Amino acid sequence: MLAPFRAVARSLTDTGPRWPRTAIIDIGSNSIRLVVYQGPARLPAILFNEKVMAGLGRGLAATGAIEPGALRKARTALARFAAVARVMEVETLRTVATAAVRDASNGAELIDEADRLGLRVEILPGEQEALAAGEGVLSGIPDADGIVGDLGGGSLELVRVRDGRVGERVSFPLGVLRIAKFREWGAASFERHVAAIVRDAGWTGKGRGLPLYLVGGSWRALAKLDMGLTGYPLPVIHQYALSASRVAELDGAIQHLSRQRLKEIADIASTRAGLLGDATALLSVLLRQLGCDRTVASSFGLREGLLFGALDDATRQEDPLIVAAREEGRLLGRFPEHGDLLDRWIAPLFGGTPAQARLRHAACLLADVGWHANPDFRAERGIETALHGNWVAIDGAGRAILAQTLSAAFGGNTDAPDPLPRLAGVLDLKTAAAWGLAIRLGQRLSGGVAGPLKRSRLADDGAALTLHLDPADRDLYGEAVEKRHATLAILLGRTPSLGA
Repeated sequence: MLAPFRAVARSLTDTGPRWPRTAIIDIGSNSIRLVVYQGPARLPAILFNEKVMAGLGRGLAATGAIEPGALRKARTALARFAAVARVMEVETLRTVATAAVRDASNGAELIDEADRLGLRVEILPGEQEALAAGEGVLSGIPDADGIVGDLGGGSLELVRVRDGRVGERVSFPLGVLRIAKFREWGAASFERHVAAIVRDAGWTGKGRGLPLYLVGGSWRALAKLDMGLTGYPLPVIHQYALSASRVAELDGAIQHLSRQRLKEIADIASTRAGLLGDATALLSVLLRQLGCDRTVASSFGLREGLLFGALDDATRQEDPLIVAAREEGRLLGRFPEHGDLLDRWIAPLFGGTPAQARLRHAACLLADVGWHANPDFRAERGIETALHGNWVAIDGAGRAILAQTLSAAFGGNTDAPDPLPRLAGVLDLKTAAAWGLAIRLGQRLSGGVAGPLKRSRLADDGAALTLHLDPADRDLYGEAVEKRHATLAILLGRTPSLGA
């Protein structure tokens, strides 16, 4: 029997560290979730992810207590999650609880049940919950500069982030499960209520001209809805942006959409769809009160923030896109160390901005992940890897540029296929195609061995694209290398030349 491609790739290249498994059980006001991680500390991969919509915060506004049915669901979920963590041999397990357990009169019952299961629950104060949300956004969007809004079932946290650090933060009892009660007073009264809370905390106008980074399932569902309504070609929520005016439009539109229609448009679960109107109404008011002019969705939040907050400063400074691309190259490529060499080899030919340089570096690290695919579909594999990979710190345009680079590197057409031109500019995609052809040339020249890349260099004098080779390596310049050299030169409008 033939082994799966991925298993073959790992058996050839998996010489790196054996990462420990860590996990977080997050007891939230709306859901309880277990996530198991394994991989580089800066951005470990998710091995397992399961949630139960327990709705612990659903009755808090009316009774101050967790409903009996929600407690039963929670007990069952915690028992299963503790068992899963055991059988998966998780080395470090952290269990945290937020607003519902923190505020409920009977929250101690759930804590006692967790203790019986061997789970030590940390009840996060509102300020610590806000800190984790802010650090979660910084983990996935390192250059974030604005206000993080984390909408949970029982509370709303606001956090100022900039320069890679978390600043002022505050927690409000405005969770999505509590909003319906306030909205019953009418739109004007609801806005006055939220405005007073924001004003009393000193946050009115604090986000003027800045983005509001959205954390929480209900707000991510709003981004998903807009993608469905507008036909956005890349269904990746992380770093999806909405203007404040667009949020106001969606606030009005949702009132006329049934749960079934929301599911048809964006495949939003019925439990989430029932909360979307309240979540969007709060967001619309909040944008006006803070003065934020746009939103940016974040797939990273409290759990990722807890992981990020435990890292040393040097690890926190690592670029998560580069870390993830290097690990993917290590697992799926034949020559794990080749990506950094390729990047150094082609970089002098292109220069560019720091933002372009990091995308080009990521492409070089991923330049061998398609080797085990059917040769007729390697270009498609490159596009799929870039567009749909579990990357962070990259937006839709960046994914398209990465996709065009890998497509060209894997032998695809240098004319960008759909949907790439709908995500990135023509000039950026042409540059990306050149990066891909340069990668392709370096791979063919070197055969994946370090020496030829270290002993050779590319030079562009505006007229000729010269490949300088050590005399001992001149025999490497065979027909296949010559063709790839010429293809790159033609795209750049140069004449191919060979030099010593």
